[in-house]
Amino acid sequence: MEFLKKQPAQISGLESFFDICYMFATSILITPGMKNWIFNLLLLCLTIPGFAQQDSITPPYKRFSSLPPLQVLLGDSTTIYTKKDVPSKKPVLVMIFSPECSHCQHETEEILAHKAQLKDVEILMVTFHPLWQMNEFVENYKLKEQANIVVGKDIYLLLPGFYAFHNLPFHALYDKKGELLKVFEGSMDIEKIIEAFKDQTN
Repeated sequence: MEFLKKQPAQISGLESFFDICYMFATSILITPGMKNWIFNLLLLCLTIPGFAQQDSITPPYKRFSSLPPLQVLLGDSTTIYTKKDVPSKKPVLVMIFSPECSHCQHETEEILAHKAQLKDVEILMVTFHPLWQMNEFVENYKLKEQANIVVGKDIYLLLPGFYAFHNLPFHALYDKKGELLKVFEGSMDIEKIIEAFKDQTN
């Protein structure tokens, strides 16, 4: 396959099956003519715990520092937000949340209360809950009024396998070049998030 021809050196250094899945998925995203079902299968394999013990391996995000190949379904149930839709030269906050999580609700309130300090950050809020529940959350917090906030559903469950998080909300912060700055699990002081992006928004 093209993937094997293009990146033999990288394959020899892979540490786990998750790496192979991730690199195949990334390759397929940029390779024309591939079948959608192949891509979907490879994304799903990232979340299958039987291939490896997640507690004993390094999560893929620590070995691949750029944004994962996003496939996020928006509230209209039609539009797919992907990595190519992320604005270039703009820092990104990926926040994985549950509409039912009180910490996630509080975090959303804090983001909105500090929207002026975060106006230059692309905020991608991702959930695994049904669209109707996600849309209710969006409506309750009037998130559509925020130009820099995108809310969607991780339809292929890529992110749990990629980030291997245990608590919500989960935050992954990326710089203007799309490289990982840091991650946070659980409820976070909004000031720490603002501080982490300080050099990226000046």
